Amino acid sequence: ITQEQFILASQSLHLQRPGCDAVYPVGLYGWRKRCLYFFLLLLLVTMIVNLALTVWIIKVMNFSVDSLLVLRSDKNVTLNARNEQGLLTGQLTVGPEAVEAQCQRLEVRSRDGGTLLFTADEEEVIMAAEKFTVTGSEGAVFGHSVETPLIQARASEDLKLESPTRTLTMEAPRGVEVSAAEGSLKVSGRKDLQLESTEGEILLDANAVQFGGLPLGTYTASPRQTSQEQTVYEVCVCPSGKIYLSPAESSSTCQAMSNICLWS
Repeated sequence: ITQEQFILASQSLHLQRPGCDAVYPVGLYGWRKRCLYFFLLLLLVTMIVNLALTVWIIKVMNFSVDSLLVLRSDKNVTLNARNEQGLLTGQLTVGPEAVEAQCQRLEVRSRDGGTLLFTADEEEVIMAAEKFTVTGSEGAVFGHSVETPLIQARASEDLKLESPTRTLTMEAPRGVEVSAAEGSLKVSGRKDLQLESTEGEILLDANAVQFGGLPLGTYTASPRQTSQEQTVYEVCVCPSGKIYLSPAESSSTCQAMSNICLWS
C-alpha cells in the first residue's frame, strides 16, 4: 500500500465524535474551604463565650424567678419614667444620703393595692391609714396649724397638752368644752388663774363649792366669842373682787376698809 492509499483509508475510517459540555468540579476546595471552617469555628466559640457570660451575670446578679431583684451601686441608683415624646415624667433616686422622688403625685398603697395609705402632691399631703403613730422621744413638730376633729390618747394612757415656754390657747367660736366623765378636772397655774366672760356669766354648779387658802380677815370679836373656838366664817368680797374670810357673828363682819381689801 502506497502512502497515498494509507492516508485515504485513514480518512475514510475516521469518525467524528459528538460534541459535549465542559465538566467543572462542584464544592469548595483549597483555601476557601479552610476559611469556611475557620469562620464556623469562630462562631461556635463566640456562642459558647456569650452563653458563659450570660450564666455568669445571672449568677452574680441573683436573677431567678424565686428571688428578689437587687440593684447595687457605689453612688446611687436612678429610675426614670418618660412619656411617648421622651420627656421625663417621674424619677426615683436612691443615694447614699437620701431617697428622692420627683413626680406629679406620690402614692403609697397597701399590699393588695386597694387601700391608699399615703399621697403627696404640690398642694397637700394625705395620710389615709387608720392609725398614725409617732414614736420619737420629741414627738411631732408642726410649723403651722394642724386641723383635726379629735385628739385622743391610747387606752389606759393620759393625754397631755403642754407648751413648755409659751402660752397654750384653746379657742372656738361656739364654745370650748372640757369634761372628765369618770374623774376629776384639775386646772392649776403658778400665777393667776383667770375666768372671764365678756357677755355671759360664770356658773359653778356642784353639790359643794370649796375655796381653799382664802385669807382670814381681822375682826375684834366680842368677849363672849373670844372664849369659844371659831368654826363658822363669813365670805366677804372686796370692791376689787377679792374674796376673804371673816369670823361670822350675828351681823356681818365684812369691812370695806379691811387690811386685805386695802392691799389687794
